[in-house]
Amino acid sequence: MSEKVVIKVNDNGSYRVTGDVELVDAEGNVFETKKSFSLCRCGHSALKPFCDGTHRKIGFESTPRAKKENP
Repeated sequence: MSEKVVIKVNDNGSYRVTGDVELVDAEGNVFETKKSFSLCRCGHSALKPFCDGTHRKIGFESTPRAKKENP
């Protein structure tokens, strides 16, 4: 059994993907990835879909939080 995939939404930054996951484009072509990689969230990376750190240069701001369920 493979490990659970975790996608972390980094404050003011990328989506950090960790685990055994296959990333494919719209035509089904597979991107080469490692066990952990970052996806662009700001839309300005020169390496899309991967993050290249441009979010820091452009001042990208976003800090979404998951809603906690009431017991």
